[in-house]
Amino acid sequence: MAYDYALVRHLKYTIPLAGLLTFILRPLVTKLDLYKTLILILVAFFATLPWDSYLIRHGIWTYPPGAIAGPRLFAVPAEELFFFVIQTYITSMLYILMNKPVLHAQFLTNRDDSPPKVRWLGTLGRVLLIGCIAAGISLVAKGGEGTYLGLLLVWACPFALLTWTLSGSFLVRLPSVGIAAPIIVSTVYLWIVDELALRRGTWAIQSGTKLGWCLWGDLELEEAIFFLLTNTLIVFGLVAFDRASAVLFTFPEQFPIVPVIPPPRLLLKALLADPRSYNMIRVKGIREAVETLRRKSRSFYLASSVFPGRLRIDLILLYSFCRVADDLVDESRTESDALVWIKKLTNYLDLVYGSDGKSPSLTHTLNDFVEENFPKTTWSALELLPTELLPNRPLYELLEGFRVDLHFPRTDLKERAVQFPIKDEADLELYAHRVASTVGELCLWLVFHHSTTKLTSDRESTLVLAAQTMGHALQYVNIARDILVDAEMGRVYLPITWLNEENLTPQDVLGDPRQAKVEKLRQRLLDQAFKEYRRSRGKMNMLPPELRGPLIVAVESYMEIGRVLREKTNISSKTRKGCATVPRWRRIWVAWKTLLAE
Repeated sequence: MAYDYALVRHLKYTIPLAGLLTFILRPLVTKLDLYKTLILILVAFFATLPWDSYLIRHGIWTYPPGAIAGPRLFAVPAEELFFFVIQTYITSMLYILMNKPVLHAQFLTNRDDSPPKVRWLGTLGRVLLIGCIAAGISLVAKGGEGTYLGLLLVWACPFALLTWTLSGSFLVRLPSVGIAAPIIVSTVYLWIVDELALRRGTWAIQSGTKLGWCLWGDLELEEAIFFLLTNTLIVFGLVAFDRASAVLFTFPEQFPIVPVIPPPRLLLKALLADPRSYNMIRVKGIREAVETLRRKSRSFYLASSVFPGRLRIDLILLYSFCRVADDLVDESRTESDALVWIKKLTNYLDLVYGSDGKSPSLTHTLNDFVEENFPKTTWSALELLPTELLPNRPLYELLEGFRVDLHFPRTDLKERAVQFPIKDEADLELYAHRVASTVGELCLWLVFHHSTTKLTSDRESTLVLAAQTMGHALQYVNIARDILVDAEMGRVYLPITWLNEENLTPQDVLGDPRQAKVEKLRQRLLDQAFKEYRRSRGKMNMLPPELRGPLIVAVESYMEIGRVLREKTNISSKTRKGCATVPRWRRIWVAWKTLLAE
């Protein structure tokens, strides 16, 4: 049958898998992902074509006349040419899927930053690959049964050595599952497909040029090694691309302007940039910020993975600052200690933005102030905050929000005369505005800066107001989720006017935060949250198209906590330290369907 190759390998196996991966990744894949995949396909095609042609012309690979359709390029059948493309596409999609949550900037490194183990692995990898090249040359020179294996090693290992030399120390720091899974899954799948094809006689390896060993069934050892090596090469190439992109996005002082689709020349420049020139203080700060985000907000950590390039980095740095500032105040032993931290944070903002007619301070002056006045664990969050892209008003308002928390009594919680700061809905809204709306507005200014779509000032103003309203919704969800945790800290954010309607006092909530009346007020607060959500959700359609989806994912991921809290049975929710959380599968589903709708 003239279409046996196309039927067995492609129509039944490779194309359906490629279609499934395309469907899964459709809402997640970005222009940069597609660009990366295209580059890898082109490299794979033109790197494999001469080698494949040599094998066929010298009779090492043969195809029965009835197994292929007929068209050839340099003796390589059209079906085989298509396989160069489809294999690279499948493995690339698996890699993109597994590595979507990874922020590659945090894994950049240089010799001074790398532990001895990483340097040792880099050297070992180069030695092994050089050894494989030497073994391949020896097998080819000897001829006979080792010819095919030798040609395979001589062809593949130099490419592997090149990519390993350029990005090996970066690769070994990446999450191992993101590297191993695309290689293993794609390789095993293609082993199965290849074994079926060899069994049917769709093609054959010439006797006398192969060892004659089979991994299982009719799968020749050389074929098994071929798929393992080629998938490894694809992943190594993708890693090299990601390293180049990470360099471009991480170091704006070296690469001030980076297009959405960086040209190959710029990528090559970044890939070849001397690691000794890396600003490792910035890289380490990004690592700390990512770890803070991962520990403190799993919803936003997942949502951040769909933001592109520098915007993702700046958003994470902004979150890190807000979290560090909040922890400094929240974890103070006394109210006076907390006030000291608020004063120091205020002085920090004064230095950054200038105050009383003074100009903003120079970077070294600011860093000196941070290192003299704050714990070392907070330095990077303060020094890397992208203040040059942010207005100062929301940051000062955020500090005012921290002051509200200090008004909660720290002692004598059982005394009914103790005053709690959230007296009515107006106080609740003001608090939410200061601690959440401000952060939403700051995020939006970063979006305006990084977006390729420039909006009118009127549209920006509308979106800022919408972000502030959405901030109320998100904070209300946060309060509703944390009633038990806040009670353990002696805090009640439910308005006292609401408590009075249920014949409750703050002390009643502190004593039994799980009681039915408190649950009723939680649902009332969630009603307010979704009311504010509906007021602002429609205006998100005015956002720049390329960033609308990621921002909606960030909102929907957090609002899903509210939906979990509203479910009567609460079957889908789990608890963490008294807080309702959304299972990972559900967060992924929310992100996927949200992006698909956009």
